[in-house]
Amino acid sequence: MTRRTDAHPDPTRPEIGAPFFSTWRVGTPQRQTETAEAIARTWDGRPWGSPDLLAYHIYSGHDGTTLMHYSQWRNEQGYEAYFKTLRQERNDEIDTAVPGIERVRLDRYRLYRSRARAAGDARVPGLIVTVRIDFEPDAAEKRADWVDTLLSTMEGPVGDPGLISAHFHLSTDGTHVLNYAEWDNDLSYDAAIEAPETPEWERVRTYPGIKGFTGSRYRHALGLVP
Repeated sequence: MTRRTDAHPDPTRPEIGAPFFSTWRVGTPQRQTETAEAIARTWDGRPWGSPDLLAYHIYSGHDGTTLMHYSQWRNEQGYEAYFKTLRQERNDEIDTAVPGIERVRLDRYRLYRSRARAAGDARVPGLIVTVRIDFEPDAAEKRADWVDTLLSTMEGPVGDPGLISAHFHLSTDGTHVLNYAEWDNDLSYDAAIEAPETPEWERVRTYPGIKGFTGSRYRHALGLVP
């Protein structure tokens, strides 16, 4: 069966072979809450979706209009089997409860590297930030080196104490990197992005092959686990 949890997910679980992120546009803060509750009720009333699904988490966007979904799969084959047999029935029930949901996109990833939570750090993230870094079509092979460069910068003296962890995922289509980052709160994140740019961060920002950055802020709304 399904159990709800307030605990944040661990992106570094070794069993995760296929992390997926998707976005739904629901329109208003009230509909964000209603949709999350509809998802919870739909999953509560059924057996857990798949032995290959490790956890499923929902986040409310600070924009007041979107929900981000983060699902941790053992492999893509498990997701494909779930998609063919169970996904539509569950989505239909959610759509009946909250009509008009727009399912914007689903992206598939592999976790490449992380700046892990420090030993003994028990902070509960007050803010989740995702940053999508798009690359030029011929620059897919540069993504890993860019992550390595960024992590080297983060480990130096310019690292931010408000950052709890950061997890860098390479999209399977070769187009971008997604950083899923845990911060202690909005204030510390605001201070970090407003700080003067150092030469190290300028090299990261202007790395050859990068097209642009898109950042989004979320709060953890719902966790579902078997």
